[in-house]
Amino acid sequence: MIELIKQFFLLGCMSFGGPAAHVGYFERVFVKNKRWLSEETFASGLAISQFLPGPGSSQLGMYIGYQRAGYLGAFGAFVAFTLPSFALLTAVAVLNSGAQAADWVATIISAAKLLAVVVVIDATVSMGKKFVSSWVTAAVAVITALWLLLTPSGVLYQILPILVAGMIGAIGFAKPPQSHTVVSIAWRRSAIIIGLFLLLLTVPWLFNQTLWVQVFNLFYQAGSFVFGGGHVVLPLLEPIVGDVVTDSALIEGYAAAQLVPGPMFTMASYLGASIDGLSPLWGSIIATIAIFLPGALLMFGVLPIWEAVKTQPRLAGAISLINASVVGLLAAALYQPVWVSAYTQPLDLLPIALGLMALIKWRVSVFWLLLLMMVYQFTLA
Repeated sequence: MIELIKQFFLLGCMSFGGPAAHVGYFERVFVKNKRWLSEETFASGLAISQFLPGPGSSQLGMYIGYQRAGYLGAFGAFVAFTLPSFALLTAVAVLNSGAQAADWVATIISAAKLLAVVVVIDATVSMGKKFVSSWVTAAVAVITALWLLLTPSGVLYQILPILVAGMIGAIGFAKPPQSHTVVSIAWRRSAIIIGLFLLLLTVPWLFNQTLWVQVFNLFYQAGSFVFGGGHVVLPLLEPIVGDVVTDSALIEGYAAAQLVPGPMFTMASYLGASIDGLSPLWGSIIATIAIFLPGALLMFGVLPIWEAVKTQPRLAGAISLINASVVGLLAAALYQPVWVSAYTQPLDLLPIALGLMALIKWRVSVFWLLLLMMVYQFTLA
């Protein structure tokens, strides 16, 4: 547990770049370096997180923590990964420094974005080698990437290629059953967790006269119905929490969340600390817990059934093409938003190439790569 919390805390302190970059960091640290889970298990968690509302990278982090140390590990992974951005955004809201950042902060963020390019390229290539092994899986990966790059952003467009790949895999590529599984226990556990999710979605409305309960309700709804995470949070969040948060606070919180590492959903920490009638710390804690809780409950409500039935012939076939589709999804994310937001001039290719060589050939720590990118950016500044 100590090592798990340490690793997620370090990632929470340096994981700039949004959900796609977080996936790359997780794959590098927990699959390649630590070998805490296999590529198949990692891809399974990534696929589940794409289907569910809520913060995808945080759900994947909780999934990794669960695979390592059960539900306590999932909780530890969430707290450690979220704590740095929670603390920073709460402090920013209290100091009311808004969206302004010093030049050196912007330079560090630019360096982190270049590092994100390197890490996501490495993750895409690594997962591609594992899951793209035939012309069928290659076609699925390429079609998924092209679909995501050529269609508008939105939850339907993101989920559709994975669903289609799963259906094709289930129909045409069913595999022999690997083991006998008992589903009844999994169904009971899922029913309890999903029941708790629905209970928290409905019952608190009976006590909605109290401000802190109202804040919990609104941010819990946001976490229950906002898909996509990352940079689509603001337009989807505004109509839900607009009753308790001002428009200026929404913009400031969105901007501030881009200046800190960790999950973008921690903009709720800033918004909660900005609500009149609650102390900043109390408001921040309520909003942060409320927006992350639905995604956690949905992840662990779905996971027992997924684990119980994934060895069945049709689902085993579906998983093989879902994994290929996830590679295409990661490849698309590599271009937009990771590459588009990081690459500004041809000279940027030099630190990216050096970073890839150092990461793949010499297995240099991402911490030293971040220092390399920072030296490059400060030299240009």
